Amino acid sequence: MVDDERMIRWSIQQALSKDGHSVTAVETGEEAVAQASDEMPDLVFLDITLPGIDGIEVLRRLKSLDPSVAVVMVTATDEVKTAVEAMRLGAYDYVSKPFDLDRLRVIARNALDRHELRQEVEFHRKESVKRYGFHRIVGPSRGLAEVVEIARKVAKSDAATVLLQGESGVGKDLFAQAIHYESARATRPFIAINCTALPEELLESELMGHEKGAFTDAKFAKKGLFEAADGGTIFLDEIGDMKPGLQAKLLRFIENKVFRRVGGHRDISVDVRIVAATNRNLDELVRTGQFREDLFFRLNVIPIRIPPLRERREDILPLADRFLSEFSNDIRRTRGGFSDLSKRQMMAYDWPGNVRELRNIIERALILGAADVAERLDLPVPTVSVEPGIAPGGKAPCEAYLPGETPASGRHAFRLPPSGVVLEDVEQDFLRQALEATQGNQTKAAEMLGLTRDALRYRMKKFGHM
Repeated sequence: MVDDERMIRWSIQQALSKDGHSVTAVETGEEAVAQASDEMPDLVFLDITLPGIDGIEVLRRLKSLDPSVAVVMVTATDEVKTAVEAMRLGAYDYVSKPFDLDRLRVIARNALDRHELRQEVEFHRKESVKRYGFHRIVGPSRGLAEVVEIARKVAKSDAATVLLQGESGVGKDLFAQAIHYESARATRPFIAINCTALPEELLESELMGHEKGAFTDAKFAKKGLFEAADGGTIFLDEIGDMKPGLQAKLLRFIENKVFRRVGGHRDISVDVRIVAATNRNLDELVRTGQFREDLFFRLNVIPIRIPPLRERREDILPLADRFLSEFSNDIRRTRGGFSDLSKRQMMAYDWPGNVRELRNIIERALILGAADVAERLDLPVPTVSVEPGIAPGGKAPCEAYLPGETPASGRHAFRLPPSGVVLEDVEQDFLRQALEATQGNQTKAAEMLGLTRDALRYRMKKFGHM
């Protein structure tokens, strides 16, 4: 309570204390700002006319310290216009002297409820940023850093449309979530829909909604995702697969932010950001007439290309380490590390399935492999550890080095030969050779192949060797 009249401070302090509130009363604006700097209150009753700095200046300073603080202005009858101006500056409400203490208590309760709700919303926003923010996108490569920097700028902007392009598995959904949750729209909905998952008729109904009786099963009116996401973000994944009829309606919506429900006759206006994603070449689809050129131009205002993993190999091992830690926690296994062989395998492989494939393979390796370390990854390439020189079959080796290594390190890994192989035949043959060389000793055979005994037994059962 900030007021230069002692009796007013006392009466308000007594009334609010009876409701269980802890109330601090001060006489000047300078004292109020000093108190708030030490510990910001949830609610301030603030007289407009004060000795020293006036109530309007105190309001400005309090809001600069904490924009969420609730401030109720206390005014004389002839100060109502000033109080209204204070509300434009962020005051919650105002009361005029002489005031009714019961009304004051109601205002305090409502203001505190609103303040608590704002704090809860802000808490959830911060938690969402922790869960979905750009920090989840791991990798030291320059290529990835440049893409993340562009996406951060887009998130903070008012851009109405964003186009994410990249191969399947590069993390377009992660970028879409981060753009939403690190934007001013973070407290509003983020709604994702896969354009290939539903036929055109159902997709239109999902996006636009429908009126009662619009089609056979429309027994009641239903809001679509555009309405549900008002103020937030719609993520249209695989937009390159959207049918031409719906492309035209989406174009109209992007241009005007207006649409009609299926079977409806009135325009509905909403404010949403469209983040579209595709792993297809939209330029080519436009040339072949499968995608509208005008829609492409509308979406392509801010294109963001996410490079495949093979173009940013520096990111492979940091990502692998992140996934190993994540899955170790999930399945309550001891957090180990990767053997040099596993690291060489990962660096030698081209990852056609990108980050998603890396994640899946590490999860499988941890489940089927050693309890505390991923000794060897089950990659779909015949990559084996050999002495430098000649590869199996007399072909020249294809070398794969860890970051910072040179050929002098002495261990090499081999890529798939140009003629190709049948993976299971190669794997089964190595398994047979290892068992023969060790006279069936599974522990020694597992060591030769860089496997755990459990992983070896899994493969023996798979190929009918037990």
